[in-house]
Amino acid sequence: MFTRYIGIDLGTENTLIYARGRGIIMREPSVVAVNTRTDQPVSVGKEAKEIIGRTPGSIIAVHPLKDGVIADFDIAAMMLQELIKKSLKGTFFTKARVLICIPSGVTAVERRAVKEAAEKAGARPVQLIQEPIAAALGAGLPILEPTGTMVVDIGGGTSEIAVISMGGIVSYRSVRTAGVAFDLAIVNYIRKKYNLLVGERTAEQVKLGIGTAFPEATVMEMEVRGRNLLNGLPENITITSDEVLEALSEPLGEVMDAIRETLAHTPPELSADVLEQGITLTGGGALLRGMDKLINRETGMPVYVAEYPLDCVAEGTGKILEHPDDYEELLAEDVKLY
Repeated sequence: MFTRYIGIDLGTENTLIYARGRGIIMREPSVVAVNTRTDQPVSVGKEAKEIIGRTPGSIIAVHPLKDGVIADFDIAAMMLQELIKKSLKGTFFTKARVLICIPSGVTAVERRAVKEAAEKAGARPVQLIQEPIAAALGAGLPILEPTGTMVVDIGGGTSEIAVISMGGIVSYRSVRTAGVAFDLAIVNYIRKKYNLLVGERTAEQVKLGIGTAFPEATVMEMEVRGRNLLNGLPENITITSDEVLEALSEPLGEVMDAIRETLAHTPPELSADVLEQGITLTGGGALLRGMDKLINRETGMPVYVAEYPLDCVAEGTGKILEHPDDYEELLAEDVKLY
């Protein structure tokens, strides 16, 4: 029986799969369309996301992960099963050994839920690694050296902030404020200011289109369509990047607080290393305009965006899969890959 070794960046919004020897082979939204009459999945990933809001009442879109952890165990297992099956399709491999990233702040129960969901999907064995470790490794940071390196990984459900030295996390904060919270902040802002109800997908488009975390010299505009809450009719408004900055002020403030707390609990010697080497941003939140400038202003430290921030966590799992002997000490469990 042939085995494929795969790494999974199991995110609230998106799931990436890395296959040993092939690199990242899959990027799928973490969503499942479920038929409520049969409790069976209709579609998974991109297909499921495309039909959100366009289906009969009997078919609903379910996000099995919330704030970086499993919220619906059975649906998460279904999703993993489909994604693992897709990763094995067209190959001579018949089973998968899996390495999954988990937020650093999860409880033992949440860790067990991730592991059991993957096992239910057919993976054997299942290995876990903390997300900041994988992100830093994927970003090319020297995490095994006796020097302090700092990574800020802003994903969909959680923001993971950690100072790492000699392969271990010295200080960290894991806050459940990230991309989804940014989208909801935009939804709430538009509702309060314009009495207009927009969906989370529209809010995400606004964030990607004109979203910013730092005041910009040029103000951008974007037309937004939604439903007027006073008369129930469709309506268009124009929103500016300055308004989006105002909308995001609260969740961005929570991320900044977590960064400051992490630095406050870092030993002085390692703080000096971080001051010299800077802070590395990974995850989708790293792509928000001005995020690096905001962190630089709030901390006074140099801030760098990883070359491929969306891929860092998956690439980190890949490095471990490709060179298990070099990185075995980083794994969160005592089960070996070989």
